[in-house]
Amino acid sequence: MILTKFNHATVRFEKEGVSLVTDPGTATPESEELLSAATAVLVTHEHFDHCDADALRAGLAGNPRLRVYGPSSVAELVGDYVDRFTEVTSGQSFTIGPFAIETFGGIHAAIHPDMPEMANISYLIDGKVYHPGDSYELPGVPVETLLMPTSGPWTSVRQGIDFLRGIDPTRAYQVHELELSEAGQEYAMYFLNLVADVAPVVKLAVGESVEV
Repeated sequence: MILTKFNHATVRFEKEGVSLVTDPGTATPESEELLSAATAVLVTHEHFDHCDADALRAGLAGNPRLRVYGPSSVAELVGDYVDRFTEVTSGQSFTIGPFAIETFGGIHAAIHPDMPEMANISYLIDGKVYHPGDSYELPGVPVETLLMPTSGPWTSVRQGIDFLRGIDPTRAYQVHELELSEAGQEYAMYFLNLVADVAPVVKLAVGESVEV
């Protein structure tokens, strides 16, 4: 399949004429355009940087084949298109065209003890690519390609290193980078790669594609 990186947590997967989009948030100017051509969207959780409600509803209005998958809280964001929303929880397996999807995790990483828990679903696509959303929860299965978050109020280099080590992927690409400057992204990847001693985290440019 072809993996294309967009801003922040938005990634597109393409295979056999089917297009999956993950976390089309407000940080991604192309969100509505991507959804207009997608077969399905996988949403990890409802934070605005992962799910742009306006773009999601516009995509559903303009693309009759588009379906949305995510935790129950995402149902509130699809408006009148709830019939094309499928709730997913941790521990499920399903297919979207030629893609096999498995779900893991369940809870958003803690930002502060005073903030309520939020659902977060991590997706393993075709048994190869793991998109954790906002979570350091380990899937407990082999992962070839990890989408590695590097910024956000819940992230830490210490936990990130343990997460990388726990997954031990064949390759890793940076995502969730918006809150860091260009220099900050380089620093984050430097420290992760310095200590983790696994496959290095690599930066893909916005719009850059790789085959995985």
